[in-house]
Amino acid sequence: MPSVEKKKEKMKYVFLILFMNSLPQYAGMSLRRDDSYPKTFEDIKNEIAGYTGIAKAIIDLAVHGKAQNRSYERLAVFADTIGPRLSGSKNLDAAIKYMFSALREDGLENVHLEPVKVPHWERGEEFAMMLEPRSHSIAILGLGSSVATLPEGITAEVIVVASFDELHKRAQEAKGKIVVYNEPFISYGETVRYRSQGAVEAAKVGAVASLIRSIASFSIHSPHTGWQDYQPDVPQIPTACISVEDAEMMSRMSFRGTKIVVHLKMGAKTYPDSPSFNTVAEIVGSKYPEQIVLVSGHLDSWDVGQGAMDDGGGVFISWEALSLIKDLGLRPKRTLRLVLWTAEEQGGIGAKQYYQLHKENISNFDIVMESDEGTFKPSGLGFTGNAKARDIMKEIMTLLQPINITDVYDNADGTDIDYWMRDGVPGASLRDDLSKYFWFHHSQGDTMTVQDPNQMNLCAAVWTVVSYVIADMEEMLPR
Repeated sequence: MPSVEKKKEKMKYVFLILFMNSLPQYAGMSLRRDDSYPKTFEDIKNEIAGYTGIAKAIIDLAVHGKAQNRSYERLAVFADTIGPRLSGSKNLDAAIKYMFSALREDGLENVHLEPVKVPHWERGEEFAMMLEPRSHSIAILGLGSSVATLPEGITAEVIVVASFDELHKRAQEAKGKIVVYNEPFISYGETVRYRSQGAVEAAKVGAVASLIRSIASFSIHSPHTGWQDYQPDVPQIPTACISVEDAEMMSRMSFRGTKIVVHLKMGAKTYPDSPSFNTVAEIVGSKYPEQIVLVSGHLDSWDVGQGAMDDGGGVFISWEALSLIKDLGLRPKRTLRLVLWTAEEQGGIGAKQYYQLHKENISNFDIVMESDEGTFKPSGLGFTGNAKARDIMKEIMTLLQPINITDVYDNADGTDIDYWMRDGVPGASLRDDLSKYFWFHHSQGDTMTVQDPNQMNLCAAVWTVVSYVIADMEEMLPR
C-alpha cells in the first residue's frame, strides 16, 4: 500500500511540473503591484482612456478657465523683475530666491534648494571696429568662457572662411590674423560647432582671434552668444559672435580681394566657480511617493535679453503643471517633482550634479521631462524609451485630441535630462513650432515680446496631462 501512495504522490509532481511548463512565460516582465500577471496592452489602453475626464478638466482649466494665461503672466513678472540670469551672476541668485518664495507661496510641497557649484564668467566691456576698407562698428557678443584681449585690444587683418576645411586649406594665410567664419546656417545642431570649436581651430593655425557668424536662421544685425570650449595644449584666443550681416559683408569684401582690418577689444573675465542651487518642489505621491515623475526647465539664461524664451517658458509651464494639478485637487500615485536647473547654458552643470546626487535611486525615476526648445505652438512630445513605453506614450497623447496635439516624435532633447536617458530612464521633451526660435536664441531679442499667452496655455496643458497620467498610472513605464 505505501508504494501505491508513493506512486500517486510522484504522479502529482509530474502533472504539476507539466502544468507549470505549459503556462505562458513572463520572465523579465514587471509584475503589477498586486503580483498578478502583467497587464495586456488592451488593459493599459483602457486604463489610459479612464483619464479622459481628468485630461479634459486640465485642458479646460489651462486653456479656457481661471488659469488661462497664468504661466505667461507669472513669467512676465519674473522676467521684467529679474532680467537675464547668467551662471554665477547676482541676477541668477535673485531668480533662485524669487522662485523659492513663489513655489512656497503656491502651496507646493518639499520646496527646497540643492546646492551646486557653477561657472562664473563675465563678458565685461567689448567692441569691434572695422578700420579698413572703411570705418564701421561691428556688433559683437563675446562667447562664454572667452579670454580677454590685452587692454589695448587687437588690431589685425581679417581672413574670411566659410568652413573648417577652408581654414585648414588656407592655414598659412591665417597666422597673425583674425579669422572670421561665415558658415551658412544649416541647422542649429550642425552649425553650432563653429561657435563651440571656432576659437580652437583658429588658434591651431596661429590666428590671434576669431569672430563667428551668429548661429541664427534670421538676423536684424543681431549677434547671438553661447558657450564655447577651449582645449588643453591649444592657445586660448579671444572669440566673439558677430551678426549675419557683418559676416556676409566681410565675406563679399574678401571675395573681391579687399583688405579688411579690424580692431577688437574684449574685457571678459573668468572667476572661480560660484555657489548656486537647483530649485525643487513637489506634489508628493499618494501611493508610491518614492517613485518620481520629473518635469523641468532651466532657470539660468545668457546675459542678454530677458531669457524669457530660453528657458523662462520651459520653467513656467513646468511650474504650471504642478499648479494645475493642485488647483484641481488631484494627487497622483507617484511624486510629481519640479526641478529648475541651474547653469544649463554652460553644459548642464547643475543637472550633472543633481544626477550624481540622486542616481542611486534611478530605478524609482519613472520619466524625466524637460522643456527647453521654446513654448510656441506645440505639436506633441519628443520621446526616448523602448517600444512598449513609446506605445503607452502614444496612447496617453490621444487624451490631448481636444486641442489636436497628439504627435510623438523620435528622441527627447534636453541637456539636463540626458544623464538619465543615457542610463535607460524614459525621457520626454516638448515639441513646438521652432520656425522663429533661432531668430531670438541667445540674443538681445529673447524677451517677453517673443512669448504668446495662448501658445503657453497649450504647452502647459500638454505638459500637465502627460506628467499627471504617467504619475498616476498603476505601473511605471517599461524600460
